[in-house]
Amino acid sequence: MPFSRTREDIATARHRDPAARNGLEVWLTYSGLHAIWGHRLAHRLWKWRWLLLARVVSQLTRFLTGVEIHPGAVIGRRFFIDHGMGVVIGETAVIGDDVMIYHGVTLGGRTSLPGKRHPTLGDHVVVGTGASILGPVVIGANSVVGAHAVVLTDAPEGSLLTGAPAKPRSRTPHTPDFYI
Repeated sequence: MPFSRTREDIATARHRDPAARNGLEVWLTYSGLHAIWGHRLAHRLWKWRWLLLARVVSQLTRFLTGVEIHPGAVIGRRFFIDHGMGVVIGETAVIGDDVMIYHGVTLGGRTSLPGKRHPTLGDHVVVGTGASILGPVVIGANSVVGAHAVVLTDAPEGSLLTGAPAKPRSRTPHTPDFYI
């Protein structure tokens, strides 16, 4: 199972990044993938209630990759972080399948109160460079969050979110090839 997921991750990177030349290069050099692999270990430890060890693995992964993913975050399959430096994903974030985010993205909270504090991203969501999605908002499937958008409210399926604060607009029904 772990090796099939690794192969799937490498195939996803090669599909989403036209600069990826081969699987070995992706396996050795893609910090976004290394961060996801580190998160899988930390998340497993978190679920086993080994909270301190999970946080240590998470922070070591952050030190090595520049990507901070809290071990409590739930991440779907074929998640890809392109140029991951500066990505922050909070504890109660939930990320669907086939999601892609770029560098500098924050999936953060707006309160220190207990409970759901971080965003939920549906399947096939793309989040552009430097975007901030803050609070327990839900971004519907097949949505695109533009670069440097600040999202503070829910967005229905098929939305395009741009601006600060971002306003959801309907996207055209065309499905780009990076969703396939």
